[in-house]
Amino acid sequence: METDLDQNELENKALRNLTGRAFIFPVESTAHVKLTPDVTKIFFAVTVCLRFMSDLSRVQSMFSLATQSYYNGFLMENLRPNVYRIYVSSGYADFSDMPDNPNGWNSFCGTWDAGTGLTQAWVNGRRSTRKGAFAGGSLTVPQSIVLGQDQDSFGGGFDVKQSFIGELTDVHMWDYVLPPSEIQRYMNGGSFSNGNVINWQALEYTTDGYVVVDKVQ
Repeated sequence: METDLDQNELENKALRNLTGRAFIFPVESTAHVKLTPDVTKIFFAVTVCLRFMSDLSRVQSMFSLATQSYYNGFLMENLRPNVYRIYVSSGYADFSDMPDNPNGWNSFCGTWDAGTGLTQAWVNGRRSTRKGAFAGGSLTVPQSIVLGQDQDSFGGGFDVKQSFIGELTDVHMWDYVLPPSEIQRYMNGGSFSNGNVINWQALEYTTDGYVVVDKVQ
């Protein structure tokens, strides 16, 4: 027989599977979502994928991983329509003439490999040119991972003029560079391997400020 406590535990576990749900950032603010990764380790390669919807034309930050040495450890931004930027610690790369669908869902993936120093953006199925950023480096521990803001200090230093306004869903992070075929499956809404660092279907998170969790439309 299922007790009330058992039911509450099941409901709490179910809330961590955010399939079909999105974080909604309704206003310009310092509101954000803090993510707790499944693993804590030094990263020598990264892939982050997410889907976002917004109508902003200014810079906005979707995903921010800060280390104590580099607050822009791995930062994914939409600088302006059709232009994306990925920071990797002391370096960054801009990617121009990329897809941008205001008020519609955009799939955005960023990759980085320390061995080659190459970083790349994928948006709505289109791959960017590969560019160099932070060759031979690493993303050290501890790390602070935040959605919806750019960290200008470890876990804070938020600027409302860089805040994300819109909806975020399907956030995954891997500790390796996903092959192009796997990224395309993510882009197309097909079957792919869930993130082994951040997994949208088993997400540990806390919200701070005006952030709403609701069904994807």
